[in-house]
Amino acid sequence: MNFSIPRRRSACVAVAGLALSGLLTACGGSDDTGGTKSSGPVTLQFWGWANGQEAVVKAFNASHKDVRLKYTKVTDQLTMQKQLSNAVKAKNAPCLLQNTGEYVTSWVAQGALADITKYVESSKDKFNSGSWASGQVQGKVYGVPTASAPAFTIYRTDIFRKYGLKAPTTWDEFIAAGKVLKKHGIKITNYAGEDPSTLEVLSMQAGAHWYAIDGDAWKVDFQDAGSLKAAKVIQEIIDNDLNAKLSFADYAAVQRSFDSGATATRQISTWQMSGMVQNFTKSFGKWALSPWPTFTGEAAKTPAGTNQSANLTLVSEQCKYREQAAEAALWMSTDTKAVKIMASPETGSGVMPALKDSDSYVPEAVSEKLLGSDYQPAQQVVKDSLATVTTDWTFGPNWTAMFTELQSQWGKVVSKEETVTDLLAHMQKWTVDDLKSRGINVKG
Repeated sequence: MNFSIPRRRSACVAVAGLALSGLLTACGGSDDTGGTKSSGPVTLQFWGWANGQEAVVKAFNASHKDVRLKYTKVTDQLTMQKQLSNAVKAKNAPCLLQNTGEYVTSWVAQGALADITKYVESSKDKFNSGSWASGQVQGKVYGVPTASAPAFTIYRTDIFRKYGLKAPTTWDEFIAAGKVLKKHGIKITNYAGEDPSTLEVLSMQAGAHWYAIDGDAWKVDFQDAGSLKAAKVIQEIIDNDLNAKLSFADYAAVQRSFDSGATATRQISTWQMSGMVQNFTKSFGKWALSPWPTFTGEAAKTPAGTNQSANLTLVSEQCKYREQAAEAALWMSTDTKAVKIMASPETGSGVMPALKDSDSYVPEAVSEKLLGSDYQPAQQVVKDSLATVTTDWTFGPNWTAMFTELQSQWGKVVSKEETVTDLLAHMQKWTVDDLKSRGINVKG
């Protein structure tokens, strides 16, 4: 492998087409690849938080002589946002970092990420389309996906059987089942007051587009038909008191609620099963998977990757060795040993790979201990989900700030102080005003 010493240039160049159109604003010093070879091994700083990444780095270093990874574990996703922003300002950002798809556009807007299209585009066909799309902004690639986002319902078979219920296939059936369970003191789902991701993923599934690019401007629409369709389902669940209101701040209490049967279902991805396995004591073998409920009369559609999963390995704009960093990112997402480490709930995070052909990894990511006799059928549910992942959802350039505002209001919705449609109206105005304050062209 060849190693290049970089030439310096402005970060504005990397996003010039975006900045000039008013879609993004970014500027700052950085380095680009090119020029002479390095005189020795290259060491790349890598920041992440997911379980299993240290083992992947160890495997990478054992199999590579000319490139070494130096891993730093960050506490969590939110801490990563703060630490990267500070590092970009101080001009000491790592070459490689982990994050999820919703932050890519925001970080491109800040001049934090490098365009690595020329280094990774030839590997595009190795990945499923939904995962690959999560690392792109306007057709340019800024990260290599490490995980995909199968999404499904996990439910208590013993409880559903006891009350004569079948796994809901639609949101109407889900609400109807919730009303039956309510009579017996059981909640069908949990809405934490600090976590508005339910609104995000149902809107996504319903065909909403909170952000879209319209010519040289961002179009913002939190009140389109898809958003209102999602709002109707959520509002009915809340109005009928079908949801628990347990905060994930008390994670143990949330897990006890599922383990004891006080809450009977979750809409999750594979990685969340590892937390259930690690915390349950009573309900092993009493769970099964069913497809994510559809809107009545519509085909199956799985929400795209959000903070539920859909992790990426991103290359920073300040990285001196972008080609080597991009190749390292590809290796971590495609090497069989690395992928198995991350897919396992024991050695990694229980995430599904982002690979196009990932069926062979499903048994690694699905817990037989949790599912018992439903272990084999569950694998097909996961495989089917991967084939229906949304690919047309766009994360806007102020997503981090927008989601923070959404979080601040979501608790009012859960406590019935505000309706979901009121929240959507608030977010429409807030998001448009925020983009304008940043000097970004916006319609809405």
